[in-house]
Amino acid sequence: MEKIGRLNGIIAALEEGRRPTMAFARAEREEAIQFGLSALDGILFEMEHTPYSPSELRDALQFLLNRRRMVDGGKLQPNVTPFVRIPANGAEMNTWMAKQVLDQGVYGVVFPHVATAEQARNAVAACRYARPKDAPNYEPKGLRGDAPNTASRYWGLTVPEYYARADVWPLVPEGEIMVVLMIESVEAMENLAEILAVPGIGAIMIGEGDLSQQLGFPRQYEHPVVAEAKRKILATAKRAGVRVAHPHVTSGNVAEVIAEGYDILFTSPSRSYATLEKAKSLM
Repeated sequence: MEKIGRLNGIIAALEEGRRPTMAFARAEREEAIQFGLSALDGILFEMEHTPYSPSELRDALQFLLNRRRMVDGGKLQPNVTPFVRIPANGAEMNTWMAKQVLDQGVYGVVFPHVATAEQARNAVAACRYARPKDAPNYEPKGLRGDAPNTASRYWGLTVPEYYARADVWPLVPEGEIMVVLMIESVEAMENLAEILAVPGIGAIMIGEGDLSQQLGFPRQYEHPVVAEAKRKILATAKRAGVRVAHPHVTSGNVAEVIAEGYDILFTSPSRSYATLEKAKSLM
């Protein structure tokens, strides 16, 4: 086993100049097992629009790990890096859900419906431990409570090693935690420059569904009004040096998404019934 290197595979890909691929997943053990065998860089356990269950998340995280793949790769970095999208909207100024999923061992937290710089600052603070005021990169002031044992074990680190890495990237270069903010409203677009100026944001994701609803064209992602809004968000983030995730990458739009400059690609794996269909055709 090589010396401990980068643990968060999404951060590793971005640092290497690659576009990491991810997918949404339910926090269920069978789904986690299948995704743990995949070639994805990471998955996002969806807990905004599905039940928030820390116990199911705990199981899913364990079943996602494929220890043989990790041993064969000679590193502690999981082959598929787990993130979670929590239920609380940015306006709720919530911190306890972020604390709970981080304490389970996830490497990234996605905060939905962030629309102001204050909400963005709260999201970053929720993912940081408290520290002395004279410490480097003190702001945003850490609000995460101290309970590292489960997370450090999941990461394969001692508690002191975990403390050294359990901070937000890229504000802290050695940090392994990514804060991802969902930009999915007109208000968020109007405040985007101020939002992106908050230290510690790892990436934003354009919430096409909710944004298209507010713009009057529900789920019409290629409608000129919606497409123009997405272009504005992407351009603003690029000027600020913040990575952008695209939530709906398909075989039909992937070339365009890459050409436009999106940094993190969420694909939609599908189950194949090719053998069943062939069998039926022969009966």
